Amino acid sequence: MTTALPLRDSYGRVLRDLRVSVTDRCNFRCLYCLPETEEAANFYRTRAPLRPAQSPPSESVILREWKPRHELLTFEEIERAVRLFATLGIQKLRLTGGEPLLRNDLPNLVRRLAPIPGISDLALTSNGFLFPRLGRPLREAGLQRISFSLDSLDREQFRKMTGRDGLPSVLTSLDLAAQLGFAPLKVNAVVIRGLNDQEIPRLAEFARERRLSLRFIEFMPLDSGRAWLRELVVPGREILERLREHHTLTPVTPTNPSETARRWTFPDGRGEIGIIAPVSEPFCGHCNRIRLTADGQIRTCLFSLHEHDLRARLRGGESDEDILRWIREITLGKEERHHIGEAEFEQPQRSMSCIGG
Repeated sequence: MTTALPLRDSYGRVLRDLRVSVTDRCNFRCLYCLPETEEAANFYRTRAPLRPAQSPPSESVILREWKPRHELLTFEEIERAVRLFATLGIQKLRLTGGEPLLRNDLPNLVRRLAPIPGISDLALTSNGFLFPRLGRPLREAGLQRISFSLDSLDREQFRKMTGRDGLPSVLTSLDLAAQLGFAPLKVNAVVIRGLNDQEIPRLAEFARERRLSLRFIEFMPLDSGRAWLRELVVPGREILERLREHHTLTPVTPTNPSETARRWTFPDGRGEIGIIAPVSEPFCGHCNRIRLTADGQIRTCLFSLHEHDLRARLRGGESDEDILRWIREITLGKEERHHIGEAEFEQPQRSMSCIGG
């Protein structure tokens, strides 16, 4: 089955990138996603005065209710969904979570997805904690690229940000991923003012030493505690200014207009720095992404307020042709932009862990 016309929204953007969440569960409790520790509550509570005319963040630990297994898409359903999207021109596929390595038998899913015609790039985003035992099976199954989260190089600071003493495991994962030939090897660091922003130069030097592609990401309003503060965002321009105080950086010419990161290289060619600034410098005008949550909901924007139930159609006996027609229809309704910073902005009900990065 082939479909000649690409998947296009009403603003003329052609969608080529599908993010598939395989679980809403996570073994970390990051401040910017699942701030469900007392330490996280204390961090935001001390900054509550920055939040005029609003209630301070909750002082209690938030208890999450994860989706039951029967509500999650099966591997067969995920494979069928990806095949359908591939016929619509989707080329890049990234598996996310929660923490995707918590999904049982994940290499088997990768083995199903890797041969799908049209998918030229199969990647995965992970916090790296479980990668040492799953890295080789994933590579052998056909995984092409991987990105790790690394918000701090200080072990205690890492624990504060993630709720887990996991820095040694992530560093081991980076070594293993390099040995297994994953390239380019990407690392993501969410920058929060007053927490880890002082590590910007050190993280950049770490990327140069390890020949990594490091992405600094602005703090976005997708945390489950709804404690996000604009004042805690370190804008991309400020990140770049801080980097240039310590490093000489050469801009990289984008190879794809839909790239979310502005990129730079070091003079010796070792490693690369990127800045993703969705809050201060939105890139919605050339967004080419669409998302599928672990429980089978299509989201046309990371900040969508509405979801579209693909699971019901997959389990309801609808034909491929009917589902393809429906996907085209909902894609036409893809949002023009996310509205962060505007008066009408409304944070999605689901956090990043439930949506998929």
